[in-house]
Amino acid sequence: MKKPDLSKLKKIPYKRLAKDFIYGKPVERRRLGDLYQDKTGLYKHREWRGIKDTMYYFNNIWLYNYGMMVYDIMRYGGPIIFAKGVWRYRWVGQSYLPVMHWFDRGLEGTRGETMKASAWHYRAMVSSTIEQFMGMFKADLNTGGDKALHDRTVGHDETLWGGVYYPYDGQLKNIPLQMVPYFVTVHCNSHTVLNYIDAVQAIGLPGDPCPMCQAEAGLFVADDMPDYYKTIMTTNEACDGSVASSIIQDWMINKPLFAMPQPMLFDDDLVQKHCAEEIKGAWKFVEEYYGVKFDMEALKRNLREQNELQEFEWEKWDVAANTPYYPINGVAQALYRIYQSQYGNKPIWHEIDGKVKKILEKCVEQRIETMPLTRHRVIAWSCAPLYYSHWCTWAYNCWGLNTIINMDSLMFDMTISTDDDEQMLLDMARYHEWAPMRRNAVGGMHHIFELWDNMERFNCDMVVMYDQLACKGMQGVHGLFEDEFRARNIHAIWVPHALPDKRVISRSEIRQIINDYMTTVMQEEPIDPSLLEFDDSQSW
Repeated sequence: MKKPDLSKLKKIPYKRLAKDFIYGKPVERRRLGDLYQDKTGLYKHREWRGIKDTMYYFNNIWLYNYGMMVYDIMRYGGPIIFAKGVWRYRWVGQSYLPVMHWFDRGLEGTRGETMKASAWHYRAMVSSTIEQFMGMFKADLNTGGDKALHDRTVGHDETLWGGVYYPYDGQLKNIPLQMVPYFVTVHCNSHTVLNYIDAVQAIGLPGDPCPMCQAEAGLFVADDMPDYYKTIMTTNEACDGSVASSIIQDWMINKPLFAMPQPMLFDDDLVQKHCAEEIKGAWKFVEEYYGVKFDMEALKRNLREQNELQEFEWEKWDVAANTPYYPINGVAQALYRIYQSQYGNKPIWHEIDGKVKKILEKCVEQRIETMPLTRHRVIAWSCAPLYYSHWCTWAYNCWGLNTIINMDSLMFDMTISTDDDEQMLLDMARYHEWAPMRRNAVGGMHHIFELWDNMERFNCDMVVMYDQLACKGMQGVHGLFEDEFRARNIHAIWVPHALPDKRVISRSEIRQIINDYMTTVMQEEPIDPSLLEFDDSQSW
């Protein structure tokens, strides 16, 4: 009988394998790209982050959030109402089911406090999303919803600031029309909005307006929007392309409508007063159609609480700008900030900020370097590709590009006075005018070029310049940015995309552009070569 070759057993690195099991593989041997299934981008198996972090992820992120998703369904209306919504509206199931895959993509490669703090931001967005669509379904006349609740709910464009309705807190509900069916769903599942774009083009809308506006209008063309509101309020944010789609929506909604346009030249004092009068007009509209009374104390209470959220945001920004101890990755920071600041004051934001504050303070006090792979500190400018918001997670793991701040995060960089009623109204007008994309994308050259000040403010050495191909405003200043980048000797990577439409520029093409720049211009080697090329063409 042949004796076994025991020499092979000696070559097995038991100590290294045991260390990898306990602590997770070090970066140079991690090879995150090997986890992916071809084309789908789904995992062959879950990422092993070491015993401590894997157990935390499984119990406190994966299992916890699945449980909380069920809990939120139950407390905001129950399974029957949810089932009706899933059966009637295709975007619900398409985005609800892959939620934890959305977590996985955004948190990929994170460890320790960064994993924890970023995951709490995702938890807040999921909870708020469920609250909104369950609010829609409870009042939805299409599925036999509560008519009395329907008549106490106002629908409005997602880019119309929810703070406009603070004076009626407790008297009526306000739920954005497109925040969930369009903005949230495309992050969770990049396929959800494509048929809406095709639907609105099928009735004659040209293909060159912003695909965001096309998708929002296509929801109504495809009859995939709940009828949960008595009146509608619209805005021209972020550009005139949204005006065209608002007209299509108005035709199909056929309900009382109040148009609340945001002025382009908002630095003018007279314009401020005009916008303040428009807010008063919106209040008058609401009171006329809903029979509610203006509650000044409710307005000021919500504004004070919103100011608390902003003050903590500044605290986070200060840590991000001046230390390596900031425990929130780029995608979690950006999405949470846009969602929270645009929708308005809600209890969930305060709850999550409390949890994140403890993690932030721990990182600062114990000097925990949260993003140790950082080679370059990146600021992302202009409008991001919604179908690939987690590109910055990939870029960090592959190249060490740490996205410190995004343009849309900086829109509402202010607090609102509650001591002087006149100043409070003017501040509300300015806040409303500084909506996502409005200020730094189409708000005039001075605001578009705030990039340079914010690069310095956040100590960034590189720019990722989003190049939204259908945005007429930013396309018009492309050359000016190029001149400034050269004059200031700034490394800038132009990332073309089509907001929610992944068919125009794919995720793979975006990665290749970054790969080419990092190898040819920066002459750097990837941190994780397995992430350089992979096929995720069919990925959510």
